[in-house]
Amino acid sequence: MCLFCKIVNKEIPANVIAENDDFLAFHDINPKAPVHILAIPKKHVDSFIEVSPETMAGMTTFIQDLAHEVKIQKSGYRVITNIGENGGQEVKHLHFHVLGGSKLAWGHFSDADPKNNL
Repeated sequence: MCLFCKIVNKEIPANVIAENDDFLAFHDINPKAPVHILAIPKKHVDSFIEVSPETMAGMTTFIQDLAHEVKIQKSGYRVITNIGENGGQEVKHLHFHVLGGSKLAWGHFSDADPKNNL
């Protein structure tokens, strides 16, 4: 069972922000912004490449509601999902990083040289 499934099953504690029958949101343990929340489906899905359109429709509404709940809907926020090893996915359970609470930089690409990727 993966880390996030254990959180869903309450086997591992998490600072839960929002929850419904299908989705769970909790604070990231290593925040990269003043607001850094992970939103996950409760049903295990490895990554975005495998998610159904129906699950994404529910996740969209869940994240929009979450942004209102933590009061970042007007100031703006970023939603990110990493896919696979090269995309930086560390936990093999679909999750969306919801980041906000300040002006967000795009720093992780600031030192990237695209020539190194050719």
